Amino acid sequence: MKQITIDRSKRLHQEPHTGHNRWHPDIEPVLEVAPGEEVMLETRDAADGQIKPGMTVADLVGMDTKVAHPLTGPVYVSGAKPGDLLEIECVDLVPQPYGWTRVRPGAGFLRDLYPDPYLVHWHMRDGHATSAELPGVRIPEAAFMGTAGLAPSHAQLAAWTAREADFVRRGGMALMPDAQDAVPKREPIASSGLRTMPPRENCGNIDAKQLTRGSLLYVPVAVEGALYSVGDAHYAQGDSECCVTAIEMGATVTVRFKLHAGVAAQKNIRFPRFAHPGYFARPEWAAPRNFIATTGMPIRDDGTQEGEQHLSLAARNALVQMIELLQERGWSREQAYVICSVAVDLRVSNLVDVPNVTVSALLPEDIFVA
Repeated sequence: MKQITIDRSKRLHQEPHTGHNRWHPDIEPVLEVAPGEEVMLETRDAADGQIKPGMTVADLVGMDTKVAHPLTGPVYVSGAKPGDLLEIECVDLVPQPYGWTRVRPGAGFLRDLYPDPYLVHWHMRDGHATSAELPGVRIPEAAFMGTAGLAPSHAQLAAWTAREADFVRRGGMALMPDAQDAVPKREPIASSGLRTMPPRENCGNIDAKQLTRGSLLYVPVAVEGALYSVGDAHYAQGDSECCVTAIEMGATVTVRFKLHAGVAAQKNIRFPRFAHPGYFARPEWAAPRNFIATTGMPIRDDGTQEGEQHLSLAARNALVQMIELLQERGWSREQAYVICSVAVDLRVSNLVDVPNVTVSALLPEDIFVA
């Protein structure tokens, strides 16, 4: 089997021949595979190995801040052409034994409520993750790759950079191209490469927890060879990943490619699709079997009524209510936020009962052990 291996004691910038942390069509492939051929890829965690067991929040000061996400690849898929649809099968995924979750100031869905840093260390064993910072919590393994995608074309690179810059000018939040901590360092890639934080039409950091072993990811091809890269493995995650991190870890993933010639162009498929022929997680966890839920509606704290265009406000209220429920049970605000990020699933309960469209937050009770 062809493979890309890494030295887990080294950062990406120390092994730049193994990957990259920007999206750009001119990044050269590391290896070439044929459709139907399996390839094994070793990946680094989202913070590029900077967070280690025993660290405290004080140790996070001074970390490189623009390294996420270190991706392994690109892999050149023989015969792939623009307009094709590339099918990526996740054949296997092997987690590393250590992971972490952090609250990062200025990031996360509830960043205005959580201005201070927080760090949880996880140790994975026998199909579960446990943490000394969350005693009595045991999270079942449901590993997936948070970031996986194809290189954009030069036209896409320019268009996506322009639309995100326009969004920032209109008061939105987006991470614009920045050469700091970029891999590769060479220009013009370092200064013009797209940051990996948001998912886009090339997939990327979609953080869809259903992309576990056996899943099929379909992404439109924009450049010759498709140029597939992957990283940012998660041991487990709640639907929203609300604190901005899941159980982050390094992993080894094995994938297999299938080409659907011309299908993306013929059917005007612009965005990624994914499927799973089986359960993406054990049914009792995917459902989940035993849960308690809080709900949120688009009503502001001052009582102002909003409507269906404010679904994120409903999600916010559902999560705030869940955090308060967990605090009632004795968890701190920070512990509750992390539990929501790694284990609580959001569901759109209704989009039609206007004005109060509803989001529900489901907490699986079985993560709590005596």
